[in-house]
Amino acid sequence: MNTNSLSKFANQRYLSMETYRKTGKPVATPVWFAEENGRLYIYSRANAGKVKRLRNNPNVKIVPCDLRGKPMGEWVEAKGQILDERRATLGHKLLKEKYGWMKRIGDAVSKLRQRQKVVIAMDIL
Repeated sequence: MNTNSLSKFANQRYLSMETYRKTGKPVATPVWFAEENGRLYIYSRANAGKVKRLRNNPNVKIVPCDLRGKPMGEWVEAKGQILDERRATLGHKLLKEKYGWMKRIGDAVSKLRQRQKVVIAMDIL
């Protein structure tokens, strides 16, 4: 864990996560995130492009960003991992604590639409 790189995410609402297509072309996506013990957690629909790309290549770059994904700082390298359901519980808990009613509404909509979700843990290299 790189504590100096991690500090740039303190008090931020969004991060941009850059994953890579099979061709190597990067794709950046702004996401909500939460942190605990040096590990960053995000969640996504299980069939989202970023999840598919992460399955092919766990190397990612991340940077704090605004709501629209505009980077606010320098990109840092990280490793992403899709968590199993049991380990995903912590990520969902942390995200609910940080985003409150917005996360609960998103969860309710996902449940109504029967969308499967996953939690991704990222460790800064």
